[in-house]
Amino acid sequence: MSGSRTNAAKELCGRLLLDEPMARHSSWRVGGAADRLYIPSDLDDLCNFLKQQGEATPLLWLGLGSNLLVRDGGFRGTVIKLAGVLNELQFEAPNQVTAGAGATCAKVARFTAEHALGGVEFLAGIPGTMGGALAMNAGANGGEIWDWVESAETLDRSGKLRVRRRKELNVSYRHVALPANEWFIRARLSLQPVPAGQAGRRIRELLARRAETQPTGEFSCGSVFRNPPGDYAGRLIERCGLKGARCGAARISEKHANFIINEGSASARDLEDLIMLARERVRSEFNVELDAEVRIVGEKP
Repeated sequence: MSGSRTNAAKELCGRLLLDEPMARHSSWRVGGAADRLYIPSDLDDLCNFLKQQGEATPLLWLGLGSNLLVRDGGFRGTVIKLAGVLNELQFEAPNQVTAGAGATCAKVARFTAEHALGGVEFLAGIPGTMGGALAMNAGANGGEIWDWVESAETLDRSGKLRVRRRKELNVSYRHVALPANEWFIRARLSLQPVPAGQAGRRIRELLARRAETQPTGEFSCGSVFRNPPGDYAGRLIERCGLKGARCGAARISEKHANFIINEGSASARDLEDLIMLARERVRSEFNVELDAEVRIVGEKP
């Protein structure tokens, strides 16, 4: 690193971790070390940090580490962790809420319910942050986040902020086409006024149903595969007889076949092998190609 870059880095206010094990930042509790992991102190600090990164430096944006598998060889680049940092929530009368990318989906759901606003109760059961939810158009129980987004603010490598309106972006099932090297940092939601207490009751109902049908309380990433058109990934995997299938200490959940569990000592390789097994068996038996919802990054050892 040159002297000028070293001096610039000293102006940063966030926390920089070197050779940081990603298992500490993953809901699956696996993953090799990232070269660097940066936790900004605020938005200005994040902009400053991005300006100092070379164009060739791979960047990985991280929330709670759900929906992500970092291979055992680690990540050769910089991870930027926003969970708990850009987590502001602001009510704007009469029916709008601004949510930062680092706010958890569950907190957004509770906040909107407290203000008697409905529409995004489904977020209560999504184990991630708003940044990830926006990037992949997260959804559950028939709802998707971009059904309720009026606009979103983004940040690019140069530290430039932009406002992207819903109509500007190509949004589809579990996908949002955002320009390369541009990331979501905030969203404005336009919601529906509902009677006091109604949204809170809906959240409790959804969480109770989730506890009955999904393996909560275990190390997982949430749903592994997107649902194929007209069907459910979990149903197809179950029809292949793969509930309970194992690779090392990784196991396809007996409760819901679209969840893979780390029993405590699984490697990223164990989890990826089970992902490949499920995909290959469904392809072989049903001629259906399952697309992974989980993002797999990093190097194999």
